[in-house]
Amino acid sequence: MKHKSYTRAEKWILLGIPLLFIIGSIFHFLYDIFWESPVIGLIAPVNESIWEHSKLVLWPVILWWSLYYGFRGKCDQLDKRKWFSGALTALVVSLAAMPLLYYFYTGAFGVELLWVDILILLLAVLCGQLLGLHAYRRGTGIDPKYSLIVFSVLVLLFMVLTFLPPQIPLFRDNAI
Repeated sequence: MKHKSYTRAEKWILLGIPLLFIIGSIFHFLYDIFWESPVIGLIAPVNESIWEHSKLVLWPVILWWSLYYGFRGKCDQLDKRKWFSGALTALVVSLAAMPLLYYFYTGAFGVELLWVDILILLLAVLCGQLLGLHAYRRGTGIDPKYSLIVFSVLVLLFMVLTFLPPQIPLFRDNAI
Protein backbone atom coordinates (compact mmCIF):
# COMPACT_ATOMS: atom_id res chain seq x y z
CA MET A 1 0.00 0.00 0.00
CA LYS A 2 1.37 3.38 -0.99
CA HIS A 3 1.45 5.90 1.85
CA LYS A 4 1.17 9.61 1.12
CA SER A 5 2.36 11.99 3.80
CA TYR A 6 0.36 15.04 4.69
CA THR A 7 1.48 18.58 3.98
CA ARG A 8 1.52 21.16 6.77
CA ALA A 9 -1.79 22.56 5.45
CA GLU A 10 -3.41 19.13 5.38
CA LYS A 11 -2.26 18.48 8.95
CA TRP A 12 -3.85 21.81 9.91
CA ILE A 13 -7.16 20.66 8.43
CA LEU A 14 -7.00 17.39 10.40
CA LEU A 15 -5.93 19.18 13.59
CA GLY A 16 -9.11 21.16 13.17
CA ILE A 17 -11.25 18.15 13.99
CA PRO A 18 -10.59 18.04 17.76
CA LEU A 19 -9.84 21.75 18.08
CA LEU A 20 -12.95 22.92 16.22
CA PHE A 21 -14.98 20.57 18.41
CA ILE A 22 -13.47 22.18 21.53
CA ILE A 23 -13.82 25.72 20.15
CA GLY A 24 -17.42 25.02 19.12
CA SER A 25 -18.15 23.68 22.60
CA ILE A 26 -16.74 26.86 24.15
CA PHE A 27 -18.83 28.99 21.75
CA HIS A 28 -21.91 27.31 23.22
CA PHE A 29 -21.40 29.20 26.49
CA LEU A 30 -20.15 32.59 25.24
CA TYR A 31 -23.55 34.28 25.12
CA ASP A 32 -24.24 33.52 28.77
CA ILE A 33 -20.67 34.26 29.88
CA PHE A 34 -20.88 37.72 28.31
CA TRP A 35 -24.22 38.60 29.95
CA GLU A 36 -26.31 37.94 26.84
CA SER A 37 -24.55 40.63 24.86
CA PRO A 38 -26.19 41.14 21.45
CA VAL A 39 -22.72 41.48 19.91
CA ILE A 40 -21.72 38.05 21.24
CA GLY A 41 -25.12 36.79 20.05
CA LEU A 42 -23.93 37.39 16.50
CA ILE A 43 -21.29 34.66 16.86
CA ALA A 44 -22.66 32.39 19.60
CA PRO A 45 -26.02 30.66 20.08
CA VAL A 46 -28.60 32.86 21.81
CA ASN A 47 -30.97 29.96 22.46
CA GLU A 48 -31.23 26.18 22.12
CA SER A 49 -32.55 26.09 18.54
CA ILE A 50 -30.85 23.97 15.92
CA TRP A 51 -30.26 27.08 13.81
CA GLU A 52 -28.46 28.91 16.61
CA HIS A 53 -26.38 25.84 17.41
CA SER A 54 -25.13 25.85 13.84
CA LYS A 55 -23.06 28.87 14.88
CA LEU A 56 -20.90 26.35 16.76
CA VAL A 57 -19.44 25.42 13.36
CA LEU A 58 -20.07 28.56 11.27
CA TRP A 59 -17.58 30.92 12.83
CA PRO A 60 -14.95 28.41 13.98
CA VAL A 61 -14.72 26.71 10.55
CA ILE A 62 -14.54 29.98 8.62
CA LEU A 63 -11.88 31.34 10.96
CA TRP A 64 -9.90 28.07 11.06
CA TRP A 65 -9.47 27.89 7.31
CA SER A 66 -9.11 31.65 6.78
CA LEU A 67 -6.51 32.19 9.48
CA TYR A 68 -4.30 29.42 8.14
CA TYR A 69 -4.51 30.86 4.65
CA GLY A 70 -3.81 34.36 5.96
CA PHE A 71 -0.77 33.36 7.99
CA ARG A 72 0.66 30.43 6.02
CA GLY A 73 -0.89 30.59 2.55
CA LYS A 74 2.01 32.26 0.79
CA CYS A 75 4.72 30.40 2.74
CA ASP A 76 3.11 27.05 1.98
CA GLN A 77 2.26 28.09 -1.59
CA LEU A 78 -1.36 27.10 -1.17
CA ASP A 79 -3.55 26.98 -4.23
CA LYS A 80 -6.17 29.61 -3.33
CA ARG A 81 -8.84 27.99 -5.50
CA LYS A 82 -8.42 24.58 -3.89
CA TRP A 83 -8.00 25.95 -0.36
CA PHE A 84 -11.18 27.99 -0.34
CA SER A 85 -13.09 25.22 -2.11
CA GLY A 86 -12.02 22.93 0.72
CA ALA A 87 -13.07 25.54 3.26
CA LEU A 88 -16.46 25.96 1.61
CA THR A 89 -16.95 22.19 1.50
CA ALA A 90 -16.02 21.88 5.19
CA LEU A 91 -18.44 24.62 6.15
CA VAL A 92 -21.41 23.49 4.07
CA VAL A 93 -21.04 19.85 5.10
CA SER A 94 -20.73 20.76 8.79
CA LEU A 95 -23.71 23.11 8.63
CA ALA A 96 -25.84 20.52 6.83
CA ALA A 97 -24.79 17.62 9.06
CA MET A 98 -25.90 19.24 12.32
CA PRO A 99 -29.64 19.58 11.62
CA LEU A 100 -29.75 16.38 9.55
CA LEU A 101 -28.24 14.30 12.34
CA TYR A 102 -30.29 16.04 15.03
CA TYR A 103 -33.63 15.63 13.27
CA PHE A 104 -32.79 12.06 12.32
CA TYR A 105 -32.12 10.88 15.84
CA THR A 106 -34.88 12.89 17.52
CA GLY A 107 -37.42 11.89 14.87
CA ALA A 108 -36.36 8.25 14.61
CA PHE A 109 -36.03 7.58 18.32
CA GLY A 110 -38.27 10.24 19.85
CA VAL A 111 -35.66 11.29 22.40
CA GLU A 112 -33.27 14.15 22.88
CA LEU A 113 -30.07 13.40 24.77
CA LEU A 114 -27.34 15.88 25.67
CA TRP A 115 -24.52 13.42 24.98
CA VAL A 116 -25.92 12.74 21.49
CA ASP A 117 -26.18 16.49 20.82
CA ILE A 118 -22.52 16.85 21.77
CA LEU A 119 -21.61 13.88 19.58
CA ILE A 120 -23.46 15.53 16.68
CA LEU A 121 -21.15 18.56 16.92
CA LEU A 122 -18.14 16.25 16.77
CA LEU A 123 -19.56 14.27 13.84
CA ALA A 124 -20.48 17.45 11.94
CA VAL A 125 -16.96 18.83 12.35
CA LEU A 126 -15.41 15.45 11.50
CA CYS A 127 -17.43 15.07 8.30
CA GLY A 128 -16.87 18.68 7.30
CA GLN A 129 -13.12 18.66 7.83
CA LEU A 130 -12.59 15.29 6.16
CA LEU A 131 -14.63 16.25 3.11
CA GLY A 132 -12.96 19.67 3.07
CA LEU A 133 -9.59 17.91 3.07
CA HIS A 134 -10.76 15.67 0.25
CA ALA A 135 -11.93 18.68 -1.79
CA TYR A 136 -8.61 20.41 -1.16
CA ARG A 137 -6.48 17.40 -2.08
CA ARG A 138 -8.44 16.04 -5.02
CA GLY A 139 -10.52 18.92 -6.36
CA THR A 140 -9.59 21.48 -8.97
CA GLY A 141 -11.18 24.28 -6.97
CA ILE A 142 -13.46 27.15 -7.83
CA ASP A 143 -12.81 30.85 -8.00
CA PRO A 144 -12.23 31.91 -4.36
CA LYS A 145 -14.55 34.87 -4.75
CA TYR A 146 -17.50 32.44 -4.94
CA SER A 147 -16.48 30.80 -1.68
CA LEU A 148 -16.09 34.21 -0.05
CA ILE A 149 -19.51 35.28 -1.35
CA VAL A 150 -21.11 32.17 0.16
CA PHE A 151 -19.27 32.78 3.46
CA SER A 152 -20.50 36.39 3.49
CA VAL A 153 -24.09 35.45 2.68
CA LEU A 154 -24.12 32.77 5.39
CA VAL A 155 -22.65 35.12 7.98
CA LEU A 156 -25.16 37.84 7.09
CA LEU A 157 -28.01 35.32 7.14
CA PHE A 158 -27.01 34.05 10.57
CA MET A 159 -26.70 37.59 11.92
CA VAL A 160 -30.10 38.72 10.63
CA LEU A 161 -31.90 35.52 11.63
CA THR A 162 -30.46 35.69 15.14
CA PHE A 163 -32.63 38.72 15.78
CA LEU A 164 -35.46 38.03 13.31
CA PRO A 165 -35.99 34.25 13.38
CA PRO A 166 -38.89 32.80 11.40
CA GLN A 167 -41.48 30.85 13.36
CA ILE A 168 -40.54 27.41 12.05
CA PRO A 169 -39.12 24.38 13.91
CA LEU A 170 -35.49 24.94 12.84
CA PHE A 171 -35.51 28.22 14.77
CA ARG A 172 -37.58 27.05 17.76
CA ASP A 173 -35.85 27.34 21.11
CA ASN A 174 -35.80 23.72 22.31
CA ALA A 175 -35.20 24.76 25.92
CA ILE A 176 -38.73 26.13 26.18
